[in-house]
Amino acid sequence: MSSETLHASATSVLESWITPSEHDESLRHTMLAFLDSAPDGCLRRHAPGHITASSLILDESGRHVLLTLHPRVGRWIQLGGHCEPEDNSVVDSALREAREESGIHDLRIDPELLSAHTHPITCSLGVPTRHLDLRFLVVAPDNSPIVRSEESTDLRWWPVDALPESAERETIDHLVALARTRLGQA
Repeated sequence: MSSETLHASATSVLESWITPSEHDESLRHTMLAFLDSAPDGCLRRHAPGHITASSLILDESGRHVLLTLHPRVGRWIQLGGHCEPEDNSVVDSALREAREESGIHDLRIDPELLSAHTHPITCSLGVPTRHLDLRFLVVAPDNSPIVRSEESTDLRWWPVDALPESAERETIDHLVALARTRLGQA
C-alpha cells in the first residue's frame, strides 16, 4: 500500500476502460498523461490536481440512487472522495469512501470504471486544485439503512426518476444510464 500501488491501479483502470464516446476517450488519454507526469497524482498532497474515487450507489432494483448533499459543492452528488495512502487501489478507495459516507457495509463494487470526470475545486487542501474523478458502480441491498457521516450535510435515497432540484442532474442521469446499461436494465 503506497502511492505507487494507487498510481498503478489508477493507470490500470484507465488503460482497461472501454470508453463510450470520443470525449471519454480523450479524457482517458488526458488522465493517463497526467498520471505519467505525476507520481503522487493519486494523493491529495499533489496540489496541482489529484485522482479521486467516487461511487454511484444504486439499490439492487436500480430504482433508487444514494446521494449526498455535499457541504462544499452545495448540491446532491454521488459519494466519494480522496484516495488515501492506506488504500490498495482506486477501487478500494471508492468502496471505502462509499462505506464511510453511507454507513452501508454490505456494498458490491464493479471494479470496471463506469465514468470519469475532471473539475476544478477548492478541496481540503484549502487551495484551488483539480479533481480527476474515477467513478464506479456500487450496488447496495434494497432498503439498506443509511448513516450520514460528518462529510455530508444530508444523505438520502432518491428515486432515479425524481431527483431533487439541487442535484447535479446531468451527472447523475448520465451515471444512472451507464449503470443501467451495464446491469442490463436499459
